[in-house]
Amino acid sequence: MSNPLPDPFADRPDWAPLPPRPVEIVPATGGTDLHGRRVLVGLPGLGWRGDLRADERVVQGSRTYVPVIPEHEWYRAESEQVEVFAPLVPVERVWVETIGDRPPPAAASGSGIRLVSLDAPARRPPTPAFEADAVTGRRVVHVDDGVERRDLRAVTETYSGADGDICVRVTSELEWYRWAWRGQAPTTLEVPVHLLWLE
Repeated sequence: MSNPLPDPFADRPDWAPLPPRPVEIVPATGGTDLHGRRVLVGLPGLGWRGDLRADERVVQGSRTYVPVIPEHEWYRAESEQVEVFAPLVPVERVWVETIGDRPPPAAASGSGIRLVSLDAPARRPPTPAFEADAVTGRRVVHVDDGVERRDLRAVTETYSGADGDICVRVTSELEWYRWAWRGQAPTTLEVPVHLLWLE
């Protein structure tokens, strides 16, 4: 048997799951509500830092700032009801993650280098988990019957499940971060890899 197995998703048959809606990144200078939203901070031409959450804008004098908290601290503050330090970042240096519209199906792009502009954070299209080199710790979206379940983290790499499916175990982000600050093992869910996308 030297023939490779056929790709079950070739030409996207009707039963193949649709990818989740992509994450769009917009400037925080717009009127978007910021409390608890995922944000990136940085400077055009320099770079961007993610895994952050924001609180509502603060005006001091004539400047507008956004309190920005590392994501693990935000979850701890929300879960444990504790105060955490949130540095104020000028609003023009903050970008907000939003859920965009599903783009029309495009022809498969060839592999290669994808160049981006340094003027704004790069858009990351959803990537099927089975195409990723590693998934542990990554943000994932579980898409089942058209329903998107977000705010999940992968806690394992792909493995062969009890039923013979290729699977990944996932947990909620709250439990992912609680695992770090309390050492409390998370409750996980086994998800077939073809239903998972990296966000």
